[in-house]
Amino acid sequence: MSALALTANRAVAAGASPKAILRSPLPVWAALFTNVLAFSGLPTLLPIPTSIGQMVTQGALILAFLLALMANPGGVIRPNVFLVLLSALAIVALMVSIHNQFMLGSTFRASRLIGFVTVLWLLTPWWGRSDSVLLRSHIWCLRIVLGTVLVGAVLAPGSAFSYEGRLSGALWPMPPTQVAHYAAVLLGCTIVLWFGGAVRGRTALLTLFAAGAALVGAHTRTALLAMTVGLVLAAGSMFIGHARVRRTAAALTVGALIAASLFAPLIADWFWRGQSSEEATQLTGRTKVWTEILGLERSWWGDVFGSGLSNKSFNGLSIDSNWLAVYLDQGWFGIAIDAALLLLLIFLTVTHQRGIRRAVALFLIAYCLVASITETGLGDASPYLLELVVAASLLAAPAGAERRQ
Repeated sequence: MSALALTANRAVAAGASPKAILRSPLPVWAALFTNVLAFSGLPTLLPIPTSIGQMVTQGALILAFLLALMANPGGVIRPNVFLVLLSALAIVALMVSIHNQFMLGSTFRASRLIGFVTVLWLLTPWWGRSDSVLLRSHIWCLRIVLGTVLVGAVLAPGSAFSYEGRLSGALWPMPPTQVAHYAAVLLGCTIVLWFGGAVRGRTALLTLFAAGAALVGAHTRTALLAMTVGLVLAAGSMFIGHARVRRTAAALTVGALIAASLFAPLIADWFWRGQSSEEATQLTGRTKVWTEILGLERSWWGDVFGSGLSNKSFNGLSIDSNWLAVYLDQGWFGIAIDAALLLLLIFLTVTHQRGIRRAVALFLIAYCLVASITETGLGDASPYLLELVVAASLLAAPAGAERRQ
């Protein structure tokens, strides 16, 4: 047993087997990222049939699994509580989905989640590495996707702003909410890395303009609020040890006060998006759907384990709340698992040593927690789940030989 453990530690520390065809998890992560890309049916520069779009996103999971085996042919995994909880969520979801009214669709979604988690297990040898390879892979995916959004806005502005004047994907039909999500996460991670000196000023400035323009153009309040909360917490964790954070915080405070006084009408117009006060208080109609879900009468089995994975809608209306969507699909069990995942990451963040890795993880956790109020994704394969995995990989302890160095 000691020999087996020593062999596993060495394999984990190396990150990949010497026989591995792929030496980096980037292709695997890119395939997973493609799998969770939304296909909204919005107009694009070149029309993409729905069947082709779904084939690309769904087939990407199979590709991710094959690439993961090429990067980790020995199937070496690194045990951790985070993925154990996620695996339990996926297995129970499959067991319940088999009995769903729409069995085929629900079972397919649960099977997809199990495949998604399986690929994540195969990536665990790269957790805890000093080069933060999963974070760098995620940032590269965000840059590429946002690059296509901005190029599409230049080539086909009519299609890019066809959804209520909000920026969406014109090369790939990506809804404004997902554009804002990617822009906010990329901008926030880059700023935190710049705080710690891990990103050059030129790169940070370019990201600020590109991702900032996409975030403003997408006109999504949730992403802006979640990014702000995440950045405040991340900066707070670095405030004492990094003079750059203190200088930037002072400059931003002064700049925010000046901007608020000079551009208050424009800021208010952007925030309200032409909505009435009643529409805003109802969160664009979300609270009506939430009230119907909370008033739903189900058996005790349905309350505890839900009814199986769905398309996150209720009576034809989007739920737009992770906690209510998980309650509907996976019951109180799903809510308990989601809460446990977040509490586990928060505990690891609190007990982790100060530094860039802790700050980036704190930003991602805070972003996902705030966004979960009006967005779905923590109970299914989604970009939010990928970001929590990145946070978990940053907080993981170094393995084997890397720890001894």
